[in-house]
Amino acid sequence: METIYKSTEKLGRSAKVEKRPSVTILLPAYNEAAIISDSLTILCDHMDALNDKYDWDILIVNDGSKDNTGALAEELANKLPNISVHHNTVNQNLGGALRNGFKIAKGEYIVVLDIDLSFGPENVENLMEAAIAQDADIVIASPYMKGGKTTNIPFHRLLLSKVLNKFMRLTSGINVHSFTGMARAYKKEFLDTLNLKTSTYSINPEILQKARIMRGRIIEVPSNLDWTFQLKYGENRTSSVSIFKGILNGLMSSFIFRPYGFFMMVGLLLLIASLYMIIWIFYHVYAIYPELQVSGEFFDDRFSEAVAAVYNKRPHAFLIGGFTFVAAIQFLGLGFISLQKKRYFDELFHLNSNILKESKKNK
Repeated sequence: METIYKSTEKLGRSAKVEKRPSVTILLPAYNEAAIISDSLTILCDHMDALNDKYDWDILIVNDGSKDNTGALAEELANKLPNISVHHNTVNQNLGGALRNGFKIAKGEYIVVLDIDLSFGPENVENLMEAAIAQDADIVIASPYMKGGKTTNIPFHRLLLSKVLNKFMRLTSGINVHSFTGMARAYKKEFLDTLNLKTSTYSINPEILQKARIMRGRIIEVPSNLDWTFQLKYGENRTSSVSIFKGILNGLMSSFIFRPYGFFMMVGLLLLIASLYMIIWIFYHVYAIYPELQVSGEFFDDRFSEAVAAVYNKRPHAFLIGGFTFVAAIQFLGLGFISLQKKRYFDELFHLNSNILKESKKNK
């Protein structure tokens, strides 16, 4: 942290004054006319109490709203000097709104919040304190880690969210509990190296995936995910996320984290099934082998007759066993190929991101 020394006659010596960290609070907004004024009032009142700690501003990204969200945002920006507004001409989804906001934000840190304040204003200070104290590149507000909690979340939404986040934790290998949550603090210098592409809600897992490749420091702090404020205005809001789309995005993100894991898991299951059928076939061939009376004197004559007898009795066992064995080999092969490609992608992304980082430094 930069330190400024300022002489004061009153003290008769140099006094040490710390520069306030600058933070941009990024708020994506789509059709939020019903809630934007109240949310901004609560957030600004909270941040005014933190003026001595942070040099803060609020950036609203109006993502092509079809109601008067943009007009209300401009009205607030004209009244309050700490608020600015960027308008996307058309809706670019959460990914597009965040990527535009990341480019425009001026703070050393960027804190992203839901405009419905489902993660309350107190998260700004909690996230920033953790980011500075632990020199973290990304800090996640997590309701699912130890110490976190949820309030007034509909049961089906909470269950789906927990299952998806647990599944993504298992498939990603990243030791965090909340992959889909948007409430996070980012070190802007680090965020600029990630070269984000996703335009959907999958941008949140994408950030974590690419941050892992770049060896970024990712930590979590416990938080309360509270839908009390959201449910109060729920009937008048049109920006709710489709559950079905959320599930699809979560599953796709899980696949992108470790595609080889999915192929290998299917391949291993098919291999187990095929081995079971193959063992069953050999067991019955062995059982019937001593009972056969054949004209040939050699082992292969009697063995062939035993196999033929078992086949005539259970032909489906041969078909299923053979098909699943071939399919298992193919899926396992795809798993090893995708593992190789994933490693190539990670290395190339890491290399290109470092080149991009150095080129920005030299400008």
